[in-house]
Amino acid sequence: MATIKDVAKLAGVAVSTASYALNNNGRISQETKEKVLEAARVLHYRKNGMASDLKRTRTNTIALILSDLSGPFYSELIKGVQDIATANGFDLIACSSIGGTQSTAVKFLMEKRVDGAIILANNISDTVTLQASQGGLPLVVLDRKVQGEHVYHVEVDNEDGSFKAVEYLIQQGHRHIAFIGGPSDSYDNKKRLKGYQKALVKHQIAEQSKWNLKGDFTKQGGYKATRLLIAQGELPSAIFYGNDEMAIGGLQAFKESRIRVPEDISIIGFDDIQLSEYVSPTLTTVKQPKYEVGALAVHLILQLLEGKQINEQYKLSTELVIRDSVLARKG
Repeated sequence: MATIKDVAKLAGVAVSTASYALNNNGRISQETKEKVLEAARVLHYRKNGMASDLKRTRTNTIALILSDLSGPFYSELIKGVQDIATANGFDLIACSSIGGTQSTAVKFLMEKRVDGAIILANNISDTVTLQASQGGLPLVVLDRKVQGEHVYHVEVDNEDGSFKAVEYLIQQGHRHIAFIGGPSDSYDNKKRLKGYQKALVKHQIAEQSKWNLKGDFTKQGGYKATRLLIAQGELPSAIFYGNDEMAIGGLQAFKESRIRVPEDISIIGFDDIQLSEYVSPTLTTVKQPKYEVGALAVHLILQLLEGKQINEQYKLSTELVIRDSVLARKG
């Protein structure tokens, strides 16, 4: 990210002169001002309204940046963030990262309009995240690794959670287990696939690629992937879905094809969204501590703002929630 020194060098002026121009100070000529503004445009310089204030005033605001503000997964996470922020006198701004580098979320980060930010958005790149952290803005990234100063991480143990889910299916007598996952570039998906594979290896069960399909972590994605699996003709005895929304889409696909769950096929999801206990049959799933993740992220930012030293990485455990969508297989 370009600095005011870079702008001054390109414009051929002193740093103080560049500062006057960028702050619309009348003590310089129009010609010099235009030269500085052109250099700033060429370098894509972003003015940080707070960086020039050495006694930076707190905004008492924390940003929560999400890929999408809708969806059943986010509500508990947002509540965890909001409860702790509010209890400590901080306001919360929740914003979507839709639009990538042009989004309001990125603008908040780059211009340091908040005291800290929590990021759960794959389209906020590592580069943008590291640029935003320059100058000491505390950032907590969820379910992703970004190596850099002032960047901290909170993640759920996705690998262990999926391992427990698949091992439970194996313990119930299942030997033909499919995996319907999310986007291949998703950090969560990679970890959940690894846990699935780890359980199969432990119990000496061969992985069959024909049963491993990609969804997109949405209900519609799970529905489409399940329809494709049904169309292949030979079904596994169980499916581990990469999240609950896809599993619920799969339930719909099986219902339309008159395939009974769990009598004909067993399924497990991941996340334990609220809807999972109201579908029929109720969904066996892996519960991740969504509220606790949000609450911990805020606690970390508050500690950083107080000048305390904290660990760079935190990992929270999951819990297998057994309901009605899995049936023991005999023989």
